[in-house]
Amino acid sequence: MTPSTQPAALPEHSYGGGGGPANHVNNVHAPGAAHPQQGQQVRTDEVLAELHAVVGRIAANVEKVIVGKPDVVRVALVTLLAEGHLLVEDVPGVGKTSLAKALARSIDCTVSRIQFTPDLLPSDITGVSIYNRQDNDFEFRPGPVFANIVVGDEINRASPKTQSALLECMEEHQVTVDGQTYPLGSPFMVIATQNPIEMEGTYALPEAQRDRFTARVSIGYPDPQAELAMVDEHAGHDPLAELRPVSDGEQVRKLVHAVRRVHLSPEVRRYAVELVGATRRLPELRLGASPRSTLQLVRAARAQAALAGRDFVVPDDVHAVAVPVLAHRLVLTAEASAARRSPADLVRNLVQRVPVPTAALDPAGQFLNHVNPNHR
Repeated sequence: MTPSTQPAALPEHSYGGGGGPANHVNNVHAPGAAHPQQGQQVRTDEVLAELHAVVGRIAANVEKVIVGKPDVVRVALVTLLAEGHLLVEDVPGVGKTSLAKALARSIDCTVSRIQFTPDLLPSDITGVSIYNRQDNDFEFRPGPVFANIVVGDEINRASPKTQSALLECMEEHQVTVDGQTYPLGSPFMVIATQNPIEMEGTYALPEAQRDRFTARVSIGYPDPQAELAMVDEHAGHDPLAELRPVSDGEQVRKLVHAVRRVHLSPEVRRYAVELVGATRRLPELRLGASPRSTLQLVRAARAQAALAGRDFVVPDDVHAVAVPVLAHRLVLTAEASAARRSPADLVRNLVQRVPVPTAALDPAGQFLNHVNPNHR
């Protein structure tokens, strides 16, 4: 897709962010770049058109429940297409669980919900082996984590031991019980909620747990118009109870594979590495972003590019996902915490300070089979 090609518009919604390709990367041609064949161009456009249609339907469905929060819905969809996990962190009553359940109900796939409590055990999540007298052997009874979408409500109310039951699931898409490993299905996404204000009886998520969440989002209070619309729409019925699936797991799996093949130029790849590396040198931080966050940032940028109607990533895509992907991984120093510095503001400052590459885009490059078929 060349810069002059107009992407198909999202039906009723547009979740591109950043307004398309940035001015500093337009008309930049990599030396020796091969132009794709016409047949491949048509197939690419068809994949993007299908992605737009599916995303538009899911977004419209979710916004029947979460009114006036298109940016929050965009981050959730980016996380879904990036094969990641979403942490929804906010005060009570703003729709954290409703967002998770609305996204889950919009896709016709297996969904489970786990209410995290202090007495919850790891086996309550992963499953347990039970002795079968008829077979004279132990058989495995899968837990609620064996689903395509797992909704974890108030995840920080469970003990660290129980929280750790999700570490292997989220990173390796598998569960190990009694020495036996069981693979999880695809797609697999954990959507967890937590309240950052009421800390009594809660256990803060350890860094290893937070680092496995691709993105963190805060819904925030709606503006007066959105809140009035919510009162009108929710007064006589519950929109969440009336939601019907508008996609299915197979279709989402197909789109996830398409997002993996969105072209990422060496310049943008290097820019993402430099942006993440800059967090490790900030004096306000005790802990910067990990190498895992670099991978998550790149995957989210690819999904963001696909939502914007492009099959190549530009720096604006990295900018659009930098705060939700990086901010929750940063640990402030005591001095920065006392000064009320915000990790999100630190990431925004880095986005302004880290130089953007001048040749960050190969407009002729399409999917990865035109660049490097072995690159992921």
